[in-house]
Amino acid sequence: CLPANQERLAGGKLSTVQFHPSAQVILTAGRDRSVSLFQVDGIKNPKIQSIYLESFPIYKACFSADGEQVIATGTHHKMFYVYDMMGGSIIPVHQVRGMEEKFVKNFEVSPDGSFMLLTGTSGYLHLLSMKTKELISTMKVNGRSTASAFTPDSSKIYTYSKEGEVFIWDVKSRKCLHRFEDEGSLEGKCIAVSRNNQYVACGSVSGVVNLYTTDVCLKESNPKPVKAIMNLVTPATSVTFNPTTEILAVASNEADEAVKLV
Repeated sequence: CLPANQERLAGGKLSTVQFHPSAQVILTAGRDRSVSLFQVDGIKNPKIQSIYLESFPIYKACFSADGEQVIATGTHHKMFYVYDMMGGSIIPVHQVRGMEEKFVKNFEVSPDGSFMLLTGTSGYLHLLSMKTKELISTMKVNGRSTASAFTPDSSKIYTYSKEGEVFIWDVKSRKCLHRFEDEGSLEGKCIAVSRNNQYVACGSVSGVVNLYTTDVCLKESNPKPVKAIMNLVTPATSVTFNPTTEILAVASNEADEAVKLV
């Protein structure tokens, strides 16, 4: 296949590549301060449009669950942008009331489209309403939070800490239901929950990715992984399941071609 973004190659490092939830469209965003959308046909992959955010190198961009908005956070900003694709407008969200953070970088959108979870500093997690972008509640893990993932039904959040612990939150009550140690983890880097809610994958700084069954994660404090994937030799920076939970992709952005499909 041709490069998905061949009609507009980025002028800097790409930080995000994501397929649209329902259309044959792909989004790219990165350090060159732009978000681009392409129609993916595998032949030409024509560009639909690009938007430029002045002095705003993009740390992460993501489609909303309904695919009507794109949310983008910067590398060194407390504000973030919402791009409304239907109206064609770019809406800056300068300050979330009640949230004291110097920078807003990492975030997750819930699969049901109701929530946005912002990862703050010092272990704080801020749950926002996706509709209004207002703060609903703040949770806190011990240590520093490095990655979070919603369960497919959006009822729980798994948060991986820098210290190698995983906290499981109930979204409705915002209470911590359980926590467990990721076996052998020196530092947590990335986490994913499979779409059928059967597995949780935790990737750490050593490059090891541990695969657990969710029922064990909810009960035990020191669960045994079903499998420890040792194929990466540099930190695992990305883990994701395919939609049918038959393949797990693990990757490291610290080495060329460090992508493994399990």
